[in-house]
Amino acid sequence: MSTKEPEKIVEIDAEYLAGRRFSYQEDIAEIEDVDLLAATPGEDLNWLEDVELLEEEGTPAVFDRYSNSFIRIYFPIPEGREDEIARKVLVKHLQSGNSYGIQLKEKHTKFPQPELGPWVEGSQTVGTDWRPSVLEGWEPPEGH
Repeated sequence: MSTKEPEKIVEIDAEYLAGRRFSYQEDIAEIEDVDLLAATPGEDLNWLEDVELLEEEGTPAVFDRYSNSFIRIYFPIPEGREDEIARKVLVKHLQSGNSYGIQLKEKHTKFPQPELGPWVEGSQTVGTDWRPSVLEGWEPPEGH
């Protein structure tokens, strides 16, 4: 009798988590109007300065720390604008709610915060009525 090993995923990108590509990954025109200063919460650029263009399996990409995944970029990036473009793609991803980490907020956030983060003015608040998940049929061991 043999057992088959389950599929092992060694990298997770935004496309894998969403099951699709986003148009701003393929068209620079969709991110050109992103205002990085306006999108920066509290005028604190420190977090954004750490965002830079990376590479994932030979493709330009930016890392989304909220979902621990890469957002690959499929359009030509003008020389000298690499980090700016990476930052704009990330901000567009966060503002549009496509980050898997942001999608999990409504169900799993334990304290009130803007769903789309501080990047989107007027974003609805989530985390006001968090309750721990309950696994159907599970009972805690006696004495706990």
